[in-house]
Amino acid sequence: MLLLLGGGVVANAILPKTKGFGGGGGGAWLLINFGWGLAVFAGVYVAFKSGAHLNPAVTIGLFANGASDFGGEAAVPATFVNMLLYMVAQMIGAFIGAVLTWVAYKKHFDEEADPGVKLGVFSTGPEIRSYGWNFVTEVIATFVLVFVVIHFAGSPSGLGPLAVALLVVGIGASLGGPTGYAINPARDLGPRIAHAILPIPGKGGSDWGYSWVPVAGPLVGGVLAGLLAMALI
Repeated sequence: MLLLLGGGVVANAILPKTKGFGGGGGGAWLLINFGWGLAVFAGVYVAFKSGAHLNPAVTIGLFANGASDFGGEAAVPATFVNMLLYMVAQMIGAFIGAVLTWVAYKKHFDEEADPGVKLGVFSTGPEIRSYGWNFVTEVIATFVLVFVVIHFAGSPSGLGPLAVALLVVGIGASLGGPTGYAINPARDLGPRIAHAILPIPGKGGSDWGYSWVPVAGPLVGGVLAGLLAMALI
């Protein structure tokens, strides 16, 4: 659900001949931010029983934070093996969501467009390529996500999924400019694999040279957030 709706809003904003195409750079960026926020909102609800784990960075952050279980009705014990199983499931879900996005926009992917535009529906990429600094950006943005999500658990607000959705919108608006804010290894790697496999005309390469950044950066940011939150809360 996360990747179908999140990838879908990007496709609507940047692929040729869609209803959302050509809305202007700033307006399109805000549309994408809100679309991803609402995608998180929907994803958290449908994944509630297993603790709403959509993101390996959040899963590893909770593990580093010393959680006894991964939350939700299932209350799955927060063991190392279960953490790995969650991450595999997240990757599979992200891949499926990306494929469904391609199916929904199949005729628009068939249109002539820059290969980078087609790849941009599936995965993130930096505006200024500097692997070290791009990595730092992803660490910071994901740290904010996981650190605040952990604090939500002790908050009396009761906003639930809406709070996480608004947080993602805020991160995109504030910290998403340099890299497109993957903040989720599965969100980037699963769809990138789908891009490499799917028969998309004129798609070009999948930019594997950059692919480690939106995986390693969020994982490091998640661990740091979990450890610091454990020390402070």
